[in-house]
Amino acid sequence: MNVDLSAAEAFMAAHARVLDRRRFELLLNRTDPAAALAALDGYRNPDGGYGWGLEPDLRSPESQPGAALHAFEVFEDIAPVIAPNASALCDWLESVSLPDGGLPFALPLTVTAGTAPWWKEADPSVSALQTTAVTAAAAWRVAAHDPAVAAHPWLERATRYCLRAIEAIDRAPLAYVLLFAVRFLDAVYDTRPEAADLLRRLGKYVPADGRVRVEGGTEQEMVRPLDFAPYPDRPARDLFDPAVISADLDRLAALQQDDGGWIVDYATISPAGSLDWRGHTTVRAVDILRRNGRL
Repeated sequence: MNVDLSAAEAFMAAHARVLDRRRFELLLNRTDPAAALAALDGYRNPDGGYGWGLEPDLRSPESQPGAALHAFEVFEDIAPVIAPNASALCDWLESVSLPDGGLPFALPLTVTAGTAPWWKEADPSVSALQTTAVTAAAAWRVAAHDPAVAAHPWLERATRYCLRAIEAIDRAPLAYVLLFAVRFLDAVYDTRPEAADLLRRLGKYVPADGRVRVEGGTEQEMVRPLDFAPYPDRPARDLFDPAVISADLDRLAALQQDDGGWIVDYATISPAGSLDWRGHTTVRAVDILRRNGRL
């Protein structure tokens, strides 16, 4: 299945936000890290966190844990360059962490327009494994080239929380909790000896075909093999037969639309959020296909 990079580039120019256009240019080696960081700065708040719709379905301006994940994605994109604001983001995450080391699913919103109900209804007093695991996993990928992130006390506290919470899982978790817990264990596999056993234990909840339906999602919404294991030569890949990964790479390539961009199969909340997700998803699709030798 061939991917039309020229069509993808045209889609990004026509429809994507500046941040994802800069990230796309980074993938193609057509810009430098400073350009992506400058675009990311538009979402940054004085407290060191990020908001302003960086998480496309959370349009409120204040800093949010969900937006921190996307900032770490950019910090990973620019490796081996170190982002000056990465350590400050860890400081902010430390300031909003709960006593057990976890992050709340979301903090109170100052603006609710265009924001998904799961963000609006979140309890800021309760730690969420889903949010903490996916954020810490992204931070660990940045920590591979950024010593300040690797040594930050927030990351250590969040890691301990996630390991405890995953060890306590005794039944099939919700799809996104399972997904982000697997991603987290994959990210810490090389540094935390308990991660190997926990990943094996979670693996029993992942079907052989890698497809897990999202409860309460759209009819087509499900977590798939490349969501669990996007990176080749990582432990999460051992959860799947190589033929399953190959078929999912074919599926991902085939999702490119006539306009050049990729689609999303989950509910989008606002017109702006829908386009933002498509730009973000197009960057992710091209990155995964490139890492897996399909581009």
